[in-house]
Amino acid sequence: MIMKKIFRILILPAFALLTVTGCKKSFEDLTKNNNVPSVVPASLLFNGILNKMADLPQSSNEIYSQYYLYNYDYYGNNRYDGFANGGDNYYNTLKNVVVMEQRAAATGGAAINPYEALGKFFRAYFFSKMSLEEGDIPMKQALQGIDNLTPAYDSQKDVMVQSLAWLEDANADLTKLIADPNSGGTGVGAALSNDIYFGNDLAKWQKTVNSFHIRLLLALSKKTADIDVKAQFAAIVGNPAKYPIMTSSDDNLQYKFVAPSNYYPQNPDNFGQNGSRQNSSATYIGLLTKFKDPRVFVTAEPSRYLVDTLKQSPTSFDSFVGADPGLDLGVMYNNATLQRYSFINRKHFYSTYIGEPSIQIGYPELMFNIAEGINRGWATGNAETYYINGIQASYQYYGIPTVAGSSIFSAYFYRPGATKGPADQSSYDVFPVTVNWTTYYAQPTVKYADGATGLTQILQQKYLALFRHSGLESYFTYRRTGVPTFTTGPGTGNSSRIPTRFEYPQSERTVNATNYKAALTSQFGGSDDINGIMWLLK
Repeated sequence: MIMKKIFRILILPAFALLTVTGCKKSFEDLTKNNNVPSVVPASLLFNGILNKMADLPQSSNEIYSQYYLYNYDYYGNNRYDGFANGGDNYYNTLKNVVVMEQRAAATGGAAINPYEALGKFFRAYFFSKMSLEEGDIPMKQALQGIDNLTPAYDSQKDVMVQSLAWLEDANADLTKLIADPNSGGTGVGAALSNDIYFGNDLAKWQKTVNSFHIRLLLALSKKTADIDVKAQFAAIVGNPAKYPIMTSSDDNLQYKFVAPSNYYPQNPDNFGQNGSRQNSSATYIGLLTKFKDPRVFVTAEPSRYLVDTLKQSPTSFDSFVGADPGLDLGVMYNNATLQRYSFINRKHFYSTYIGEPSIQIGYPELMFNIAEGINRGWATGNAETYYINGIQASYQYYGIPTVAGSSIFSAYFYRPGATKGPADQSSYDVFPVTVNWTTYYAQPTVKYADGATGLTQILQQKYLALFRHSGLESYFTYRRTGVPTFTTGPGTGNSSRIPTRFEYPQSERTVNATNYKAALTSQFGGSDDINGIMWLLK
């Protein structure tokens, strides 16, 4: 078709040729689709970025954190092989952060506007997460598009220092915008919109920024001699007027599922496919039963073998058994078939389409993080108070009373032979459970102790509170502290070792090979090794 047009132009009289070429359209004009918007508003880009932030349940992250396990290899396994497939790649999302800021500025946003302020938070969030997974990553030369297709790698230390600086600046910008909402400019670029988490509430975003800042400082607990971790931690904890942080679970950054457009990953529709293909892990269940913790009645079910065959009480802590993650999958499958393990609680996780909110950055975690920092001597304060607040917030999330004295709540366990499915109330046996917060906390294994014992208690309770929440955060904490104890064996692979990092994405090996190899040489002796020790772990 194009050749025909050229031929006709050549045989036209000179005056006609001038007329035709005078109105000639560019390739961009000819290929532009007028039915599709060519410019995306900042609010739409913002919404997409928020969705990319979410680490949702029923993913390999929960396997890596040893919360629950597959017992049937058709659906998955419990090996850490996935670390060799590469860590998360958020560079396309970060490019959208850049465009979001540009669009906000082009549509009325001032130099400091809500999209610009949160853009700094997003940079800190995504760059630090990729670095926590992999080590050194491209940062300063990244996001330049065709101007630089082979960005150099920045050291993990530089990534972390820059991320902490972005969080500091984001807090300062949000302080200004909250104090003077008109300072953000005029027009759509000056007003936050399309916020799925906080309904465009900048005050709640500021609390999230500072709560995440504390999380990132804890991730650097081995590097207090290299970065001013202690000073930053003390400044945030000691000055809530300048650095507002989450003050209750109402401030949680959490992803809410809605029906019918966005179902919880485990729901009545997929119950038949995988309701019994996953059972709880001994790493998680073992802590709950050791502490006689009533959260086990909400998140798990008793072993039907122990209850139906051995006639143990379904509300006895001894009736809850998790599988060892290191078990050969064939052995685990046989035991699961015999109902010797606790399945995750099907009433809580499968009976509705919206499930529970998935917390990304939350108040319970913040309480344990502050308790840990105080325990380490980074700031003054009462570590026990924060520790108790964290446990009680986790209790309350599951609807478990925390008042003094005895209370009763109902435990729902899936009835053997139930035929009406998980959404039907008749599919469950209901048992009253007595809860006594005072008795629970008085246990020597639970009541806070100073020093190393107290630190272990904080980390154990943080692990319990993060069940099914916050992506890889429990794995990162284990990798940094060794708490709780993760078990290994044939079922976990990797020669019975827990990997310490993810390999780089495959694209780096092919598109950015020179810088990729240089990064491996400087960090891991030239090998993209999932057992390599990154800077922040040394």
